Amino acid sequence: MTTARTAPPTLDSAELREVLERIAADARLRRDTGAGRPDAALALVREHLLGAVRLPKQAGGGGYDMREFFTLVIRLAQADPDVPHILRGHWGTAEEAWRSRDTERGSRWLEQILAGEIFAGAQSELSGQPGVYTYHTTLTADGPNFRLNGQKFYSTGSSYADHLRISANDESGGQVGVTIPAHREGVLHVEDWDGIGQRETGSGTTVLEDVLVYPNEVGEFRRVPGPGRPRAAQAHLLMHAIGAGVLRALTEETATLLRERTRSYSWGNSELARDDPQLLAVVGSLSSATFMVEAAVLAAADSLDRATRHLWEHGTADDELEFAASLHTSQVKVAVEEVALRAASAAYDAGGASWTRRSVHLDRHWRNLRTLFSHNPTVYKARVVGDVVVNDADLPAVGFF
Repeated sequence: MTTARTAPPTLDSAELREVLERIAADARLRRDTGAGRPDAALALVREHLLGAVRLPKQAGGGGYDMREFFTLVIRLAQADPDVPHILRGHWGTAEEAWRSRDTERGSRWLEQILAGEIFAGAQSELSGQPGVYTYHTTLTADGPNFRLNGQKFYSTGSSYADHLRISANDESGGQVGVTIPAHREGVLHVEDWDGIGQRETGSGTTVLEDVLVYPNEVGEFRRVPGPGRPRAAQAHLLMHAIGAGVLRALTEETATLLRERTRSYSWGNSELARDDPQLLAVVGSLSSATFMVEAAVLAAADSLDRATRHLWEHGTADDELEFAASLHTSQVKVAVEEVALRAASAAYDAGGASWTRRSVHLDRHWRNLRTLFSHNPTVYKARVVGDVVVNDADLPAVGFF
């Protein structure tokens, strides 16, 4: 018999270390057996209330500041990068739930999050137009209730979630947000995500066929930042925190492979590969890249923490703090991606052809990084950063900043 947990574990607790070790062990087992989905890992997330780490302690949460939160994301990603990616939308919902805790919807979400339940989003449509929030998914009246019909893609985490947040257009053409149980009748999760990386994030299609929606499940939907409203830095920085965790895992695995390698090259520098200074330099460069990426992520997390603290304390966002957090997050993206991808490729220089075998699984790190970094093209972020620096431009008023 287990005791129900009343709060998430602290960042450096033995409880959290054990959870991370179990998630990593599950990931290794699934890689070796081809077992697929990280359902066991998500069960641990629910059991240990990792979805509530950012909520204040007095409310039953973990009280993590942003640096602690992103440190957790990095450690989770080192264990299994699919897991924090699945939770990306959930953690955003937790922030919104606390900000709106005095509303019926916010208090309901808080209760569900503190019970270990998980939220995910089904927002994007393959037929959508850039910058135009008009959806083919529709919400129509059905007596006192509503019916939801449509199809979403990039539904990250949806098949693992307890609750779905869905964007739609109502009968007047206005945008609405709908939050429903993830497995209500008429909701179909299709496991058709075929990306080269982050393969078990449940990022495929969600089909909505005449799904019943109650009035209290319909709310306002806003994707565009504006004065006094928070920007989207947390969701974007999270992708690079996952990348930092991927690099941690790659560094650890590369060091282990080199340490255990018995063969070397006849023209190498030493009999044992682990003593070869050139091969050691490969691992040294990889470790240094990992340190740099993690340091950049945590520096931006500090900036985001200042913005979020103001928002929580005053109930409205400080536009300058929000601007700084989004700018720093964009700079992280531009700065670290090439470094990380180059390091993930160069790791093979320490091992040669034997490390390219599928059974070694080393290629997954580059594939995961490339997939993570392909969210929101870097060239556009670099242009915007340059425009800010040269022309004192504002950041675009879109959800990508």
